[in-house]
Amino acid sequence: MLRIRKNDTVIVIAGKDKGKRGRVLKVFPYENRVVVEGVNIVKKAVRPTPKAPQGGIIAQEMPLHISNVMLFCSHCEKGVRFGTQILNDGSKIRICRRCGEKI
Repeated sequence: MLRIRKNDTVIVIAGKDKGKRGRVLKVFPYENRVVVEGVNIVKKAVRPTPKAPQGGIIAQEMPLHISNVMLFCSHCEKGVRFGTQILNDGSKIRICRRCGEKI
């Protein structure tokens, strides 16, 4: 069970964007990296292509190491650790260690 998944809300706990919050757009499990919306933005030069005929310089999110982000609990309004709870039907859910709410 991966700690961070696509569409999770996370908060950055280290690096130049420390304290920023965003949604996970992509997870690279074998590289232990995640792409977070609006975080770790870099400028990149792009050649003109049929898809982008103008070319030029674009701003793009780059991957962060998964250890630099933490799940965000909307109930606590903080980055939290989480635990797992097995429901009666056998499925697992993630719960906040601080307040016990479902994440």
